[in-house]
Amino acid sequence: MPDQFTYTEAEVKSLDWKDHIRFRPGMYIGKLGDGSSPDDGIYVLLKEAIDNAIDEFMMGFGKTIEISIKNNSVTLRDYGRGIPLGKVLDCVSVINTGAKFDTKAFKKSVGLNGVGTKAVNALSSYFKVDAIRENKIKTIEFERGKVIKDNRLQSCSDRNGTKLVFTPDEKMFGKFHFINEHIEKMLWNYCYLNPGLTIVYNGNKFHSEKGLFDLLTANISQEMIYPIIHLKGDDIEIALTHGNKYGEEYYSFVNGQNTTQGGTHLAAFRGAVVDTIREFYKKEYDAVDVREGMIAALNVKIIEPVFESQTKTKLGSQEIEPGGASMRTYIGDFLKKELDNFLHKNQETADALQKKIEENEHERKELAGIQKIAKERAKKANLHNRKLRDCKVHYDNHSENRLESTIFITEGDSASGSITKSRNVSTQAVFSLKGKPLNVFGLSKKVVYENEELHLLQSALSIEEGLEGLRYNNIVIATDADVDGMHIRLLLITFFLQFFPDIVKNGHLYILKTPLFRVRNKQRTIYCYDEHEKQEALKELGEKAEITRFKGLGEISPDEFKNFIGPDMRLEPVILGKEDTIGHMLKYYMGENTPERQEFIIENLRVEKEMIDR
Repeated sequence: MPDQFTYTEAEVKSLDWKDHIRFRPGMYIGKLGDGSSPDDGIYVLLKEAIDNAIDEFMMGFGKTIEISIKNNSVTLRDYGRGIPLGKVLDCVSVINTGAKFDTKAFKKSVGLNGVGTKAVNALSSYFKVDAIRENKIKTIEFERGKVIKDNRLQSCSDRNGTKLVFTPDEKMFGKFHFINEHIEKMLWNYCYLNPGLTIVYNGNKFHSEKGLFDLLTANISQEMIYPIIHLKGDDIEIALTHGNKYGEEYYSFVNGQNTTQGGTHLAAFRGAVVDTIREFYKKEYDAVDVREGMIAALNVKIIEPVFESQTKTKLGSQEIEPGGASMRTYIGDFLKKELDNFLHKNQETADALQKKIEENEHERKELAGIQKIAKERAKKANLHNRKLRDCKVHYDNHSENRLESTIFITEGDSASGSITKSRNVSTQAVFSLKGKPLNVFGLSKKVVYENEELHLLQSALSIEEGLEGLRYNNIVIATDADVDGMHIRLLLITFFLQFFPDIVKNGHLYILKTPLFRVRNKQRTIYCYDEHEKQEALKELGEKAEITRFKGLGEISPDEFKNFIGPDMRLEPVILGKEDTIGHMLKYYMGENTPERQEFIIENLRVEKEMIDR
């Protein structure tokens, strides 16, 4: 029998806790990544560290959390009770060790499996824990999960609590970088979900008093049809309104955990809000018409939540507690009482909501015929033109690789051909545009069905009925690094902001960064993404090195392209700042205010030239 089929005691191996986490990081943190995406592993490590401090706050201990990040090293200090001093080592290095298995101590905790801090430890090149309790301090230091210094108990006059210092391991995460916008969004969510909590991050203060009401107020970048409805119960909080844009936008949480993929609680809410509104108006409105334009935030607190993965982004629990009411019944009963009462007491809001629903209904019926024709056209185009080269793994399945599912949107046959030949067919799909997309600023959704390119793109992403159907976690715009390529980027970003803003708000949209230059000599090749990197490469390889300027993606051979869309792929996330208003932004950049825009472009080109000249 061939050697590869040998199965003896020698083939049976056991990994200790830290080696198993480093060998299978996806089981513990979802994916690695370099920090470009908000669900990359470095943010999961930060979240796991914060979750323990949040649990202390929820139990009534410690109202302030201090966080600083400098040179990729994270320092976190809470003022809770502190880890019991005799169990510090076990709590950060022994799997399935913690206080949260006992629901008396942590009834509605985020983390229940005793893994979180151990994953932070194992995946950090350096990890240090200080537990301060009863005027004593216990300090232990680690390298990649291995103890390097275990200090004896010492006297300490500091306030009780826990301090963690860790640096994610470059051996695992590569040349990673923290993006402030991703961190700040995470920290704001913690504050919205825990009114009264204060988080100080790099000297900046995060605090909320009105919870989910504040969350919607901060995140809505469009005109509201009616004022925010804010409903609170003992273990449930809901804020909702309707906007004047397309789609549905949800912020869902369980025990303070941001469930970006929703789950049973969000499904229950979406169904219950339709039932309640139908009953209030005594009309069988179509569910799509009720929810079109809805912007809502939901947080439920349940006992022993069951998530579909270690990263806790999708709730799987069917009941609010073991043996308790179903999720649908619990949320449905709450809405039928509280939302119904609110609408009865606020006639102006009730009238505005009904008008919005009936406008949605009218527009949907107008679009029905166009949609049918467009869907038939999409089937034929996909069959004959092969605009979509699909991958095997999608965002909506349960594969370990689903968070890496990516679709590249590119223009032209040569560019899409290079990417198609270079891609990982398991996780990377390619959609090929034909020419420049239409500028959709100010247009109605009717144009998406009338314009073949836009409808085929919508169909490929499976977002016609909202973000829940999204087939790829990462949508990457891959265009040439020239004026035409930049124009196509702007037109595609406009398309998403106009009709599917939640794609951008939830961190799914990126720009692929490809090298502008190849600098090489006989021994080595360096790819450079800007003028500064080119100059550095010339210093390293010598002034006589050969320089190639890539004018378009089609010029890059498939063998070379593998370097740029593989593990070291550089992605620039499309991020909406806290102060950005979509309507104003689109009007300024894509509207008809040509003189203002020209002045802006000229001024910024002048600034960029000055920087290059330096």
